[in-house]
Amino acid sequence: MQTVARLIFLTALTQCCSLDTTVAQSYNENALGVIAEILRRGQQQMDLEGLDERDQLLAEYDFIVVGAGTAGCALAARLSENPKWKVLLVEAGAGESYVMDMPIAVHYLQLGEMNWKYRTQPSTSYCLAMNDNRCNWPRGKVMGGSSVLNYMMYTRGNRRDYDRWAELGNPGWSYDQLLPYFRKYEGSRIQDADTGPTHPGVRGPVEIKYVRDVSRVADAFVAASQQAGLPRGDYNGESQLSVSYLQANLGNGTRWSSNRAYLYPIKGKRRNLHIKKKALVTRILIDPQTKSAYGIKLLSNGRMQKVLARKEVIVSAGAINTPQLLMLSGVGPAKHLRELGIKPLADLAVGYNLQDHIAPLLTFTTNTTTLRLNEMLNVNAVGDFFRGRGPLMLPGGSEAISFYALDADERAKGWPDVEIFAVGTGLHFNPALRLAFGLKPAIYQAMFGELQRDEVNAFTLFPMILRARSRGRIKLQSRNPQQHPLIYPNYFHDPYDLNITVRGLEQCMRLMEMPAFRAINARILEKQPPACRRYKWLSSEYFACYARHFTVTIYHYSGTAKMGPRSDPSAVVDARLRVHGIDRLRVADASIMPYLIAGHPNGPVYLIAEKAADMIKQDHNYIA
Repeated sequence: MQTVARLIFLTALTQCCSLDTTVAQSYNENALGVIAEILRRGQQQMDLEGLDERDQLLAEYDFIVVGAGTAGCALAARLSENPKWKVLLVEAGAGESYVMDMPIAVHYLQLGEMNWKYRTQPSTSYCLAMNDNRCNWPRGKVMGGSSVLNYMMYTRGNRRDYDRWAELGNPGWSYDQLLPYFRKYEGSRIQDADTGPTHPGVRGPVEIKYVRDVSRVADAFVAASQQAGLPRGDYNGESQLSVSYLQANLGNGTRWSSNRAYLYPIKGKRRNLHIKKKALVTRILIDPQTKSAYGIKLLSNGRMQKVLARKEVIVSAGAINTPQLLMLSGVGPAKHLRELGIKPLADLAVGYNLQDHIAPLLTFTTNTTTLRLNEMLNVNAVGDFFRGRGPLMLPGGSEAISFYALDADERAKGWPDVEIFAVGTGLHFNPALRLAFGLKPAIYQAMFGELQRDEVNAFTLFPMILRARSRGRIKLQSRNPQQHPLIYPNYFHDPYDLNITVRGLEQCMRLMEMPAFRAINARILEKQPPACRRYKWLSSEYFACYARHFTVTIYHYSGTAKMGPRSDPSAVVDARLRVHGIDRLRVADASIMPYLIAGHPNGPVYLIAEKAADMIKQDHNYIA
């Protein structure tokens, strides 16, 4: 049985995650048997996306949605509610599978073919602990997109985020105006959620639950945060400045992706919605005379194909792929396009305004038992997992979350500038993490080698800066749509970002002084990146050096097709998400965010898709 289990496990991880054999073999035989049983029981759900997938597409559709990610799945489902409209959803990746939806296994997904495997350009100011000084930037290449790769952490963001969007000249995007869209997609199961005017939706397709069966580390984190002055509360309610166990997109014991939420329930029920997987859209077809989009070109099985759109093309390919596709199609900075031999059709600031959240993780040791994947996979794990409980339900070990306004002015507004979340394991306990983060082997050994050998109990805190002021850019590398674009995040370009990052790290250290963490003997791991040893231990200068090394992205790329009025030279789309200067072309994904929200943007991307669907229906006179 154990030999069979090992073969099943290795095969599953090879197919799902392209995992290196030496990593897979680090698991004990018992663990392999448990995972094999999980895969066996989940086999019946292995093809969740199976709507009307087509090899032979129609020549023309009413709407073409490019990208079956968080926004694309939601948008296609909503548009196809009109039975008279034919809708095509195109995805470059393959289908979502059950092994991808085990919450604890999230780290491995970045190693597989469901990830675009983007990397930033080399830097001398950040990502210094990563191979070639380049950070890995994961993005979902799979049905469900990055909602299949992410850590399932659910946040709305802050009221002031959206009010700021509206103040920039985007009518309809204030928080109060958007509340109905939050509630439309939310299927909240949070028992103690705020019941005031911002109460969550309970009937939407996107399930939201607290994580269960958390470790003693999570309990200590929540208690210590309260001892440090934060109230415990619903951070998606009226006051975001609070601490709580994590709210996550979980349902039926597994990840609740956009694919599961929107497409799986309508499987076999929407003949007017067609899906094309493993197809790369290489260009949006735009008439140069009328400046109107009329279709797409896609590459599938080595064959180029043209598909027309009667009404609109909607790009929901994400903050990296969307600007790449727009620029390949002649929509973008004219000078940059001409340098690559692309005729500009609309001179817009596509690819600019790139934003992200980073969190330089800190590792702490403790005398209490922490999460270890091998030890969690025991004979009782399968039963617990299929009953919707147990440590296999924890999203990559993420357990609790808190929001701080470290600046007094922001505190008065209730607008956080730092989030800290707790993961009940250390970087050294999961061999996939080193590969996922792309850490240099020498730095990994210097920092975590002894911990790995001695099997020390450890946990991790991630201080995430929420409102960075630096802006990056996406540029084309060439006219080849299969060649990755160039990514320049420009982390820490604005001095404020490094300053607030250091303060976030210092806030983590203050938490260790609280009685709850002292009770479990929580101590900072006394290992330093070699280049930072010249600074005084735990000084602000040391933490600045540390942040420049462990510049860990939290995968929140946004802003590269900014929403704003035509009078704003940095805007790409208007408040109805129509591309300026090009008819019948919209963008609906995180790239339209003028400012990245103070939280995890996956939930707000659902909101963008829901609002986009309603605006499209209104513009085409459809009333349900």
